Amino acid sequence: MKFFVDTADIADITALNEAGMVDGVTTNPSIIAKSGRKMAEVIAEICAIVEGPVSAEVTATDLPGMLAEGRYLRDIAKNVCIKVPLTEAGLRACKTLSGEGTQVNVTLCFSPGQALLAAKAGATFISPFVGRLDDIAQDGMDLIADIMTIYMNYPALRTEVLVASIRHPIHLIQAAKLGAHVATLPPAVIRQMYKHPLTDRGLEAFLADWKKTGQSIL
Repeated sequence: MKFFVDTADIADITALNEAGMVDGVTTNPSIIAKSGRKMAEVIAEICAIVEGPVSAEVTATDLPGMLAEGRYLRDIAKNVCIKVPLTEAGLRACKTLSGEGTQVNVTLCFSPGQALLAAKAGATFISPFVGRLDDIAQDGMDLIADIMTIYMNYPALRTEVLVASIRHPIHLIQAAKLGAHVATLPPAVIRQMYKHPLTDRGLEAFLADWKKTGQSIL
């Protein structure tokens, strides 16, 4: 499973990339707004750090606007992936941009039917939002299971399932068990997975035993 980091925080991206935890990055207008910087500037800096796809989302809602913004953003770096919403205009933009050789991430997916439409439009990634479904008392993982089943039934569909709106490590593990291709994670969720009380307890015991020897490795 590929890990994308859902942030525009350069320090977090750098640290996690050095640990081998970053196969790509996802951003959105809200994340960019929190950075207080210009989108093109932030995307360019992230692309210089990360080799994998870096999603940059359009803000236009009409087809001409999406295409203009998408073409502008993709020229920032070769690994920019254009993010469009799952609307009719968004899917038309996806078809055009993907036909031009641009990676496209179709976002805000909440149904299997929408995911099938995105695949037909040539999306590189489809982003189903599991946490937001959980918020309205629906099981977000049911959506991932349905999309994976549909995509596996039709090998000609090349779209990868990018699980988004992940709130905790259980979401990630469930998505991995279902065979999802990618998960986009807030840095805090990745760091949660580093920790286990038995790991801490075991390390503490090892270090205590070593200290008793009075030795030093160096």
